[in-house]
Amino acid sequence: MTEELLSLPVPSVPAADRGVAWLRAGVVRFSNGAEHERRRALTAKLIPDVTTLDDLATALHLPGSLGDIATIAPCYQPHEPITAEADAAVERLASRHDEETAARIGLLVQAWAATHALAKRLEAGDPAPPVPITRRVAREGVIEVGLESHPFGHGAHACPGRELGIRIAKNMAFRAMHHQDEPLVLPNAWDYASAAALHAAGFKAIGTTSLGVAAAHGIPDGMGLAGSQAVALATLLKELPCPVTVDLESGFGMDPAELVSTLDAAGVNLEDGRPHGLATPQEQAMIISRVKESAPGVFLNARVDTHWQGLAIEETEERAKRYVDAGADGIFVPGLTEPRDIEKLAALAPLNVLAQRRTPKELGDLGVRRISTGSLLFRAALQHTVATARAVRDGGVPEALSYDEVQALVSRGTRSDAG
Repeated sequence: MTEELLSLPVPSVPAADRGVAWLRAGVVRFSNGAEHERRRALTAKLIPDVTTLDDLATALHLPGSLGDIATIAPCYQPHEPITAEADAAVERLASRHDEETAARIGLLVQAWAATHALAKRLEAGDPAPPVPITRRVAREGVIEVGLESHPFGHGAHACPGRELGIRIAKNMAFRAMHHQDEPLVLPNAWDYASAAALHAAGFKAIGTTSLGVAAAHGIPDGMGLAGSQAVALATLLKELPCPVTVDLESGFGMDPAELVSTLDAAGVNLEDGRPHGLATPQEQAMIISRVKESAPGVFLNARVDTHWQGLAIEETEERAKRYVDAGADGIFVPGLTEPRDIEKLAALAPLNVLAQRRTPKELGDLGVRRISTGSLLFRAALQHTVATARAVRDGGVPEALSYDEVQALVSRGTRSDAG
């Protein structure tokens, strides 16, 4: 029944020459028929490949406009009252009062509203769509149609910027997860099924593990040999309805800036470790700077491998400072366990450590913002696999997910294009 209701026309809006009323009358969102098709095609052509709202505004030739957009957004829907401030904001942005200008402003207004709403839901682990209702014209007049059981951008008026909105919202939500009261506990998956199972278990974001990805394909970890496998997994995981961060080792021998710009991920890990030692801090800082220039919305977690190389905390701190100055959004120091060292590095940027004997609260009290499982889950899965096989051989009673439970994990229902 909802599908039939969504096929009905949207309420018409009156023509206008200025302000919010002009904007409503000129955008695809509030039009029908041939006018809708024409405006939809125009809007689709305007959608750029960006990772932040600021970059979207710049690409739409509306730089520095997000303050005005935030003023317009609460008045954008036809049932909402228009304020004088919103009318003035539209006029500041409207260099011309034509259909393309309306499309640019309307696209940014809708992107601003949808991404902020969706990001808040992702932060809270709420699967509900960012737009809970829509309005349609039926025989009895204008009716409200609930969208709780439908994905973002669904229906005859499906949002042409849906993928862009989801990408920006995931980036915003993932960044915010590093600035909450409790540390983000980030489990690391090695394939689609493990990632889907972890998300279904309530984890708000998922990372990948380089050891798990490499070993699952019979490739040694840390040698830069599993690049195609890591990228293929990242491509699969972008369909999950949660932020995903990808372990890229040191770039797998590719240009890290180009590699990150091709991924649809909310975050990446880049390490200064190399197959036969460490990069110089100057070299790694330059790489980080270039990555942030190419994908500013992606959360770059700069891994410092000095602890695993047996170097002093002073070297770790110096590298961390350089990487943060170069644009890194967070610092990851595997092997870091000493409380004083944790507190010192946590003062520089959101600090990521591996899971350890301390509880998330204890680590949070030391300043840690993110706790990764690293390769732990993959190694535990291997151990449990062997233990289960032994139980079968020796007459034990193995425990496992059911066939139907696994099928459910990989069904279209777990993916962002289905809700």
